[in-house]
Amino acid sequence: MASVLCLETSTAVCSVAVSVNGVVVFEKTVMEGPSHAALLGVFVEEAQAACGGANWRPDAVAVGGGPGSYTGLRISTAMAKGLCMGWDIPLIAVPTLEIMASEAIRRHPADDCLYCAMLDARRMEVYAAVYDRTLASVRATQAEIVTPETYRSLLRNRTVCFFGNGAAKCRTVIPPENALFIDDIHPLAAEMAPLVEKAFAAGRFENVAYFEPFYLKEFIATVPKNKVLTRS
Repeated sequence: MASVLCLETSTAVCSVAVSVNGVVVFEKTVMEGPSHAALLGVFVEEAQAACGGANWRPDAVAVGGGPGSYTGLRISTAMAKGLCMGWDIPLIAVPTLEIMASEAIRRHPADDCLYCAMLDARRMEVYAAVYDRTLASVRATQAEIVTPETYRSLLRNRTVCFFGNGAAKCRTVIPPENALFIDDIHPLAAEMAPLVEKAFAAGRFENVAYFEPFYLKEFIATVPKNKVLTRS
């Protein structure tokens, strides 16, 4: 009976869950953000307490693998690596957009539908990927500025479900014909359960020492406005 500790902090949502054979037995989520650095360790301790106390140890740790917030991904990845090394257990990574698509498929199952997961990438850009109902990739993850033409070929012959915090700002741009928008889809640790169960059974583990999340875009540090204004 495999138990997996799941961590997801790729967006403003901070969530931790424990799944046993794909069934969620513990879940803690805060939607507001950004307080991942302060909350994640506390949630892990609460998961331990709920699952048997300080001596409890899962069979693996799973982390949302990106894309998403650079800082958020770094926080959960660092925590996951530290736990895996300390407990000497394997690491599983699940793509963030795949986590969202899994939830959307569960909430709106349809044989002839495609599922487009979208994360806000600031300004008018999104991180997006398209899946079919089996979670097979139809359109690989990419950063893009959405225009009326971006998904027109997919929308021509079938329904496409759009969801995620990036879909809201694209709602008025995407042609309405055959487009369906699903609200309140977030990458949550609890939604990782069926995905990590399959990964664990197949032995799809990451190299703990060398794993890096999928940032998609390089992090660019900026100078705070007040620093710029006070320069002589």
